[in-house]
Amino acid sequence: MSASLEAVCVVHQTIDDPGGSMGVTSIDKRPSDSEVVLTFTGLAGDMQQDRTVHGGPDKALYAYAEEDRLWWGEQIERDLNPGIFGENLVTRGVDVTGAVIGEVWQVGEVVLQVSMPREPCSTFQRWMQEPQWVKRFTEAGRPGAYMRVLVEGVVRSGDLIEVTEVPDHAVTIGDVFAGRRGDTAQLQKLLDGGRYLCPSLIGVLEREIRVG
Repeated sequence: MSASLEAVCVVHQTIDDPGGSMGVTSIDKRPSDSEVVLTFTGLAGDMQQDRTVHGGPDKALYAYAEEDRLWWGEQIERDLNPGIFGENLVTRGVDVTGAVIGEVWQVGEVVLQVSMPREPCSTFQRWMQEPQWVKRFTEAGRPGAYMRVLVEGVVRSGDLIEVTEVPDHAVTIGDVFAGRRGDTAQLQKLLDGGRYLCPSLIGVLEREIRVG
C-alpha cells in the first residue's frame, strides 16, 4: 500500500489556555478541505502561540500517523479526529516513530525532512482532558515527528509520501524520544552529521552520549 497524506490540518481557532505561559493556544488543528501552501516556516493559515517551543524552520510541521491516532482512540475509548494532537500532517502507511532523524520525504511536490520528536506539554494535557495524559503519551512511545521543509509548494489530502533518503546513523524518532543509550557510536554519528539537527536536539544527544 502506498503511503499518503490522510489530512492537512491548520489551526481552527485560538482557545483559552489559562494555565499556559501564553494564556491561549493554537493546538486546535482541523483538516483543510482544499490544498494548502507550505513554506519553510509552515502551512499558510496555521499558527503557533509559543514560538520558543513550537514552529520555526526546524519545527515547521508536526506529523502524526493515523495508525497511532486510531490506536489511541482504542486505548482511551474516544473518537479522535485528525488534528486532535495538534498535528499538521496526518500520515498513512509511514512508520513515523521509526523514521530516522534526517530522513527525507517527497510529499507531492514538496520535500520534507524529519527533525525531532514532539515533546508533550501541559497544554497538551489540558487540551486532551485525560488523566495523566503526558505520562501516558510518553510511556506509549508514539510521539510523532517535527519536520523541516526543504522544498516549498502545495500540499493536499491524498498526496503520496515517498521516503527518498535515509541517513545511515540509524537513530530514529522513537530512539531519541525514549532516551535510548544502547549505542553511543550511533548517537555520535548522528551528532557528527550536524546538518540534520535542531539546536535543541544537540544537547539531548550530548547528554545521552555522556551517560551511555
